[in-house]
Amino acid sequence: MRALRAVAIAQALARRRLGARRNLRTAAKRAAIATIALFAVLAPAARADYAVLQSGQRIHITSYENLGETIRLTMPGGTLEIPADSLLQIDPEDTFPPVKLKLLDVPFANFIADSAHAHGVAPELVASVIAVESNFNPNAVSVKSARGLMQLMPETAARFGVTNVFDPRQNIDAGTRYLKELLLRYNGNLAMTLAAYNAGPERVGQFRTVPAYRETRDYVRRVTDKFNKTVKSSSPLLALQ
Repeated sequence: MRALRAVAIAQALARRRLGARRNLRTAAKRAAIATIALFAVLAPAARADYAVLQSGQRIHITSYENLGETIRLTMPGGTLEIPADSLLQIDPEDTFPPVKLKLLDVPFANFIADSAHAHGVAPELVASVIAVESNFNPNAVSVKSARGLMQLMPETAARFGVTNVFDPRQNIDAGTRYLKELLLRYNGNLAMTLAAYNAGPERVGQFRTVPAYRETRDYVRRVTDKFNKTVKSSSPLLALQ
């Protein structure tokens, strides 16, 4: 009888020890889950942005660091250091949702809309420049060797990586990027931008205003008139303004 009682007591003690161990494991597991949940709350959410360069190129990045004269961009595949003055801005990824592009009633409207949206320039301005420059003739060549829809000079086409200046898509994209560059340079001043597109930034710099050339002033007036007839008063010239 005593032996049976001893066995029962031993079994009861074993069950208690097993239950205690299970309780400890459960408590530890709950603490680990709570710790993971806390870190999940405290840790910043992973996201990706776009570094927009002065050249118009957009680079997908996960973070960036300002080092003074240079900026270090961190990408999924590594890091890249660029001159600080080559960075135009950092755009959050969620500012690029799919959108319905505005198509104008002009030739090559789809290329104009794509480039205008990609580079943040009013599509009406791009179309107005093309209308005055070439009247939408992709094979136009001027006596000064400007070529294509947006009458790109050879050095401008080369700077923006154009391989076929008579290809409408390439010509419009490069011309739109050049317009954006000038709009930024002249703080959105349309007259100065158009004068520089026609006569060159050097001439505008010499005069510090629209150069007193009849051709340039007539060009600025004609493009501005076309632009004002098509654009809504609330539409910005440049999306960055």
